[in-house]
Amino acid sequence: MAQKEIMPLGVFTSIGAGLGASLEAVKEMGVPTVQVHAPAEMLTEEDAARVKKQFAQAGVEITLMFCGYYGESYKTIQIVRETVGLVPLATRDERIKMTRQVADFAALLGIPGIAVHIGFVSEDHASHEFAELVGATKGVCDYCSALNLCVNLETGQETADTLLHFLKAVNRPNLGVNFDPANMILYGSGEPLEALRKVGSYVRSTHCKDGVWSDEPGVEWGKEVPLGEGDVNIEEFLRILIEFGYTGPLTIEREIKGEQQAKDIKMAINLLTSLKKKLLR
Repeated sequence: MAQKEIMPLGVFTSIGAGLGASLEAVKEMGVPTVQVHAPAEMLTEEDAARVKKQFAQAGVEITLMFCGYYGESYKTIQIVRETVGLVPLATRDERIKMTRQVADFAALLGIPGIAVHIGFVSEDHASHEFAELVGATKGVCDYCSALNLCVNLETGQETADTLLHFLKAVNRPNLGVNFDPANMILYGSGEPLEALRKVGSYVRSTHCKDGVWSDEPGVEWGKEVPLGEGDVNIEEFLRILIEFGYTGPLTIEREIKGEQQAKDIKMAINLLTSLKKKLLR
């Protein structure tokens, strides 16, 4: 049996949602893994069988399925606070139901887990808002545990200290982190490498993405840039992951469209391949 590759490269893609790279582009790039954004409508057993066959024939492993919710907007940081994830009370019950549906679909596909942007977790750890979100997340984790799925929270919207406190408060073994270093910069929520050192033991998946700080961090968006051209320091990011014993996929995410997206992803593949050779000797 062939030895499992350490830190295999991956690309963020989607099933019918128009996000990330297409499966055809992934095949052309030759990467072995993907994370997929959950489809809005295709959640039946028949859909799962078809999608599973498509990726199997392409020789591409799906490592994580991301939940997205109706009504979310990333137009501004303030709008993210109001609309994203499980934090908004008005949509929480509906979104928990959707999360369970995505989990069921992921289980049919044989995917190891799901991931979510949970939203801006309250910095007041003694508040009702914090406690209620902890309770809701426990319920999601327990549902997914029964399906043998992990639940990974993507970084960015809260500080590393609040994320760490939240993870400990939920206290579920299948709860982890999808660490996106650029999001820490884009949201202005903290230095990504310092944050990684705080939550590194919880990291189960990653986004390899880069960004530069805005002039008003936390108020105005930072800017996403090609991997290696921003403020993350991707080599040190990988070095810290290795120190924590991380061996999972390095999933490239480039949130633009068109030919430039493909070019930037290919550049990122070359950069990560080079850094892996250097750091995993």
